[in-house]
Amino acid sequence: MTNFARIAAVLALLIGNAGLNAALAADAPPRLVELESPLEGPQTLQGHLRLPHGAGPFPAVVMLYGCLGHWRGIDERWGKRLAAWGYVTLTVNRIETREIESACTTAPPDSTLRDAYRALKFLAGHSSVDPARVAVVGFSRGGWLALLSVERGAIERSSTEKFRAAVAFYPPCQRLKGELTVPALILIGELDDWTPATECRNLAEGRDDWGISRDKGKGVPIEIIVYPGTHHDFDVPAFSTPAKLLGYHLEFNEVARDQSIDALRKFLDATTGSNEK
Repeated sequence: MTNFARIAAVLALLIGNAGLNAALAADAPPRLVELESPLEGPQTLQGHLRLPHGAGPFPAVVMLYGCLGHWRGIDERWGKRLAAWGYVTLTVNRIETREIESACTTAPPDSTLRDAYRALKFLAGHSSVDPARVAVVGFSRGGWLALLSVERGAIERSSTEKFRAAVAFYPPCQRLKGELTVPALILIGELDDWTPATECRNLAEGRDDWGISRDKGKGVPIEIIVYPGTHHDFDVPAFSTPAKLLGYHLEFNEVARDQSIDALRKFLDATTGSNEK
């Protein structure tokens, strides 16, 4: 066998092993974990944990769902995918264990505002996780919480562990100052009538809710991608038939979903670095 043939054979083996590892990670069921001892508070915070196949430590992602709940759906749609990419994922159940009612029509309870950091603390102590490479990804109200978690202020300062990056899918962008401490990416639909893209453009461009620009040099730049002809919950196949909730339009958009997958992977790999080979 020539040297070229040997090299080609080794490369083929490595590629095959990478594909097998990704498949194993995607097929493995998540583990239900308690993020803290019940003695630390009256309400136990739970999550679905997924581990990539192979040796760590791995980068990791904390995932926060929106006001509708459906944390298992977030884990199925995104947790599987991210584990296959080489990330530990922890999808936090922040509503069910607290028996929160009317989560979509009231402000997030104060008890939920630090959930991202409670999850980060859990991951930082896990042997499979590189604590210096953890991102937070949120959806709708969870996207707002993800951005709030990395905004300069009391919540971010009070945590010893720090996030490396943040991603928000169709978040409400009001009531955020935009002075973020790490790179952030917003993915939102042009026709979103629940969390308008205009508000997120203002945030990314440094203007507040009244159009007043924040001081130059404050905060890390925010990247935003606005998908044309796209509504809220564009990544949820269950809304292939459009639906209305509280008067807002929810609709799956396969093109936007696929483009958001690519954008998310590139952003996470650039900011936290996947271990996938």
